[in-house]
Amino acid sequence: MSNEPVLDIRPIAPMNRHPLIFDKFAALETGDGFILVNDHDPKPLYYQFQAELTDQFTWEYLEQGPQAWRVRIGRR
Repeated sequence: MSNEPVLDIRPIAPMNRHPLIFDKFAALETGDGFILVNDHDPKPLYYQFQAELTDQFTWEYLEQGPQAWRVRIGRR
């Protein structure tokens, strides 16, 4: 897992974050993933993934604050 790409969205404007993350996910091959780094718990993003990509993704918290949240998002 340590060689997976990291997508740090903290410096990205909030309105651009979700489209960027979904583009990154769309480019994944089955079994691949990336590490998302955010400045807050990305729970709303999780719910959006669940609504739009049900059973197509994995979601694993690697770090849960307080300064940064790191989540591995993978393609099933």
